[in-house]
Amino acid sequence: MTPMDPDIRNKVPTAPAAGHRPGPSRRPLRLGLDAGDRDVLALYLFTRVSLLLTAYCTAWLFPRDPESHDPGAFAEVVGRWDWNHFLHIARDGYFPDDPAARPEEWDNREAFFPGFPLLLRALHPLVGDWTAAGLLVSLVAGAVAVLALGRIARLHLPQVADAHRAVLLLLVSPCAVFLAIGYTESLFLAFALPAWLAALRHDWRLAGLLTACATTVRVSGLFLVAALLVHFALTARRRCELRRLPWLALPALPPLLYSWYLYGHTGSWMAWKHAQEQGWYREFHTPWDAWSTTWNAAFDHGYTAPYALMWQAELIAMCVGLVTVVLLARARRWPEAVYIALSLWSLGTSYWYMSIPRATVLWWPLWIGLACWTLRRPRLSTAWLCLSVPLSAVLAVTFFSGRWAG
Repeated sequence: MTPMDPDIRNKVPTAPAAGHRPGPSRRPLRLGLDAGDRDVLALYLFTRVSLLLTAYCTAWLFPRDPESHDPGAFAEVVGRWDWNHFLHIARDGYFPDDPAARPEEWDNREAFFPGFPLLLRALHPLVGDWTAAGLLVSLVAGAVAVLALGRIARLHLPQVADAHRAVLLLLVSPCAVFLAIGYTESLFLAFALPAWLAALRHDWRLAGLLTACATTVRVSGLFLVAALLVHFALTARRRCELRRLPWLALPALPPLLYSWYLYGHTGSWMAWKHAQEQGWYREFHTPWDAWSTTWNAAFDHGYTAPYALMWQAELIAMCVGLVTVVLLARARRWPEAVYIALSLWSLGTSYWYMSIPRATVLWWPLWIGLACWTLRRPRLSTAWLCLSVPLSAVLAVTFFSGRWAG
């Protein structure tokens, strides 16, 4: 494969629905911002303001006490569910000396990797507020992530302006709210997408270092490692490149160190996995059993309506993921197919589906593929946005009002 010069990207033909594997480039990652990058950042900031407005209105429309004349603290609106685990880890550690710092039996904080809480702990003295620190991390990390996504999309789409379509589709996707709150999605993408871009340019050292940062944040980083190894196997052509392969072993170090730390406190190397099993029923079940359990939860009226709707969203997200893997495989984009397939296997082999809609924001091949598909079919672009934008707003309100959103 010949290197892709940025000056001739506009001559690259439009990729199919899943897109072609882009040609590698030896050029280093560009740190400066061009006009396209600035347009991406403007789009990103506008959507942040939109979500902030949604959170503000939700606080007033759905206060905890329906008779209240006060919406309550903003931190209570944006800081829900998993945020509490990250807050407790950052503030008190995994194993606090004071039992009062961990009184709840359901507090399985070992399930969460330390990258995000460590960053919160470092920023808190500067910011002075835990929730503000979490929002700041997601704001900055999300900006890095969308810039990297835009640059990856340029390798698949014929015009620079068309690459913005992939960013737009991500930012108005149904679960885009998780990119704006104190969760790990934005921070993970801020490492994972530049790592993938570095790998496309055959900068394996930078790819390994950035992926190591990603594996401190989420176990999903190991799925990225698998994709990088497949990409390396398919594209490495010279003996000098083979000497770069050990860099792709570096991302295994953070999970090993974390497991070692947990072993010292619990006696189990897989304490993080056991915590997931205890807190979120992530023990292994066959894919068909997981589908059946989720289907029953969604449609057998055993759960309240808001929860049943979330289970329905889980089923739809699984179907979207499976279709994406098939299209990627048909287009011979094996690394990206492996990345999403491993994510689906991890989330689709537990007692029931949980957090698959959230995982879609981490599937950058999905948003680039949709951008390619809708670029050739403008009416489908309009139809998709008419469906996605309302769902994004609904799930944002669902989260901000404490009604759960996956």
